Amino acid sequence: MLVIIRMQRLIYLLSYPFLWFISLLPFPMVYAFSDFAYLLVYRIFGYRKKVVRANLSLVFPDVKEQELLRIESRFYHHLCDMFLESIKTMNISEASLRKRYHLENLSLLQEMEKKGSVLVLFSHYGNWEWSILVNRFLSSKGYAVYQKLNNIYFDRLIKRIRGRWNTTLIPQKEAVRTVMHNEKSGQSGVYGLVSDQSPQAHRAQYWAPFMGVTVPIFNGPESLARKLGLSVVYARVSKKSRGHYALEFVPICKDGRQTRNHEITDQFLRLTEAQIRNDPAFYLWTHRRWKHRDKVPKSAKEASPLS
Repeated sequence: MLVIIRMQRLIYLLSYPFLWFISLLPFPMVYAFSDFAYLLVYRIFGYRKKVVRANLSLVFPDVKEQELLRIESRFYHHLCDMFLESIKTMNISEASLRKRYHLENLSLLQEMEKKGSVLVLFSHYGNWEWSILVNRFLSSKGYAVYQKLNNIYFDRLIKRIRGRWNTTLIPQKEAVRTVMHNEKSGQSGVYGLVSDQSPQAHRAQYWAPFMGVTVPIFNGPESLARKLGLSVVYARVSKKSRGHYALEFVPICKDGRQTRNHEITDQFLRLTEAQIRNDPAFYLWTHRRWKHRDKVPKSAKEASPLS
């Protein structure tokens, strides 16, 4: 164990100066690095290219190969941009972030949080990392559910960066316990979750069509909302131009207890699908979202598709 920790520390110490240097560069130079990264990641090494092509072919069976390749290329450009933008977050100023990450109808979220805790559901679309800006405008404590990093030093770095923006990170395994504890203690909060992950097939409690393919659906946010009566909104991130995004809050429900079973989850899926179909290039296609499609239980196969 000590050897592993030492290796993690060495990797961190070797990487940190480069990351810090990138974070201090002006945006034109950041995107110049991104263009170079695109050549390496896509053209030379072909990072997860097979996964990306398989995903695109699966969900867009009627789209011609030439158009799929165009989407693929634009996706890798965006992927590299987003990676460099995440590094830039280490030192980006609030003024700069406000210019680049426009918060639309923020008042909707602010009105909801006055009445209690809110779940803000993101998909792997656009740039969800810069949504940390939202915490500057909240009266409640802001939380973000995340996948804990294996490298303890990079994990601490992520927490420190988010801490600059009043964001408290919650490891995914502790999310339910944390939310329920806060509610019992009378501590309301705004919880951001990226909710289009693929749960383990044998643990899935709900299967539904996503982009025309039936897969297991992560329904943890809905379970919390219905049990605790939380408000739920969808965070619709759109990419306006390179390095410029807009975040719009779309209401899903004001009280989860007043919703039907799967209503919240189905609405989230519809909203995510609409974004992807509008411009597929900005979805995270390296994510193996449809890997369990061949394990669909009979009950799910007989279910009606989303309307």
